Amino acid sequence: MTALARTIEALLFIAPEPLEVATLQDITEESPAMIARALDEIAARHAADTGLELAEVAGGWALRTRADLAPACDRLRARPREDRLSPAALETLAVVAYLEPVTRREVGRLRGVDVDSTVGSLLDRGLIEEAERPQSGPVTYRTTTLFLERFGLARRGDLPTLERFELTGPEAQALRARLQQADLIAEAETGDG
Repeated sequence: MTALARTIEALLFIAPEPLEVATLQDITEESPAMIARALDEIAARHAADTGLELAEVAGGWALRTRADLAPACDRLRARPREDRLSPAALETLAVVAYLEPVTRREVGRLRGVDVDSTVGSLLDRGLIEEAERPQSGPVTYRTTTLFLERFGLARRGDLPTLERFELTGPEAQALRARLQQADLIAEAETGDG
């Protein structure tokens, strides 16, 4: 299998939707003729005796499971999903846990990204909840009893200390001050040594 065919196969494997030839050209910087040859290689590799096939669908190309294997695939899809948290969700949850009550905006500022969907996901999973909804001003969030159960904590004060974690970046001083104010880390010693 050529390097180009291997590359395109990997792209098709990770792509959430069919990839058009133009997209494959942009990514691989190869000609349409070279892309076509690579797609032929991939199709030959995934002959009738494999579990996958190369299919031209919705104006693009996709690797998909063969139709005759649908019953087994459907059984896997029907199984309950493990409720794993993404790294983004874990970071957001950590910010809420250590700084609660905290607003969505504060969490986003500390993480440096938009956290709306992540906060929504954590609310849906029952790991955080609204702490208060003032008549004016932003809603604040806190962790739930389910959070404590899931992470094996008897109470919110059982979170591990943050002393050993190094705080860096543009928001470090503000974060450090907020953590010190909440008695989550000790105040740094000052003075010329």
